[in-house]
Amino acid sequence: MDKKQDISKMEMLNIGIVGHIDHGKTTLLSRITGKFADTHSEELKRGITIKLGYADVILEKGSKSRYVSFVDCPGHEMLMATMLSGAALIDAAVLVVAANEGIKPQTKEHLIALQAKKVDKILIVQNKIDLVSKEDAVKNYNEIKKFVKGTIAESAEIIPVSAQQEINIDKIKDWLLGTEIPVRNLDSPSEFLIARSFDINKPGTKAKDLHGGVLAGILKRGVIKVGDEIEIKPGIEETHANQTAFKSVKTKIVSIFRGNYSINEAGPGGSLAFETELDNVLTKTDSLSGSIASAVGSLPEISKTLKLKYSLFDELVGEEKASKINDLVMSEMIMLSINTSITVGQIKKLSGDEVEFALKIPIVPIKGDSVGLARNIHGHWRLVGFGEII
Repeated sequence: MDKKQDISKMEMLNIGIVGHIDHGKTTLLSRITGKFADTHSEELKRGITIKLGYADVILEKGSKSRYVSFVDCPGHEMLMATMLSGAALIDAAVLVVAANEGIKPQTKEHLIALQAKKVDKILIVQNKIDLVSKEDAVKNYNEIKKFVKGTIAESAEIIPVSAQQEINIDKIKDWLLGTEIPVRNLDSPSEFLIARSFDINKPGTKAKDLHGGVLAGILKRGVIKVGDEIEIKPGIEETHANQTAFKSVKTKIVSIFRGNYSINEAGPGGSLAFETELDNVLTKTDSLSGSIASAVGSLPEISKTLKLKYSLFDELVGEEKASKINDLVMSEMIMLSINTSITVGQIKKLSGDEVEFALKIPIVPIKGDSVGLARNIHGHWRLVGFGEII
């Protein structure tokens, strides 16, 4: 069967690998996919994999096959914003907990981030069981059960694993093959969340061999094809007379890659990279990350204000000691994570469960999209709640 045809028709699943730093996420990912997510290369076909901490694999068992895209979400507290933008791209998550270290503050924070982004299909991997005794493994297993009680992961399956010794990796693959795929929206105008943008040309490339700027991320809804004209918002930042403004960008799609495979069209699900006709000056060093690409004229106008219906969590979990979360207050600065974009908003209005922000960086407000709210506490942005754009 033609591979191009094969890939474009295959079931797609986006999986986030989350959990505390050093709990074995990258090793686990390499055992499932056969490659490390943080290796480095500049080829277009590998662009998405490399730039996003992504790895893709085709899983097969019997007559069932599925294309699975993984995003390796950073575990360090300083990278919480990146983890939140990763959570916007996933259908389901694998939460990794090291049996020898147990539940850490960032483990809790990652679970809350998944809740904020409404990711409720979760597998818990109890990793590094080779480093503890059977008694300690059982004790840790019970701690995990207690930890997830009352959360979105309460009924999540827990699989004891040693990524290093390759124990129970097949059980994870079975879960990935059996997880229900969300219903994809193919009829709406395309909505492509740009997580990275870059220049893939090596220094010294001849003009006739130059590639256009590359965009990488996830198609949330709709279908995109080679040759489509797209519009990117908020787009590029321009400064005139000390005033900065954002200008949307229009371009054409030249080629589309899903992992290593070149395809002519793509539906939602799975990581994608596509080459455009854009000058690389516009796409290099992630200058368009956080933007949204769609059919020309189909996205809302960009906005420097944002209105949300919100709710706060009961307690703050990123610190060693949990503490109560105080209500939002007027003029407070809050970090907002919307799809793959991060901005800071100052509270201008508060009324019941609704809040309005004035934004430092404009966004494309799409009704119903979920937003993570983080507050600066002791010099760190801590997730305190979530909202929905109204």
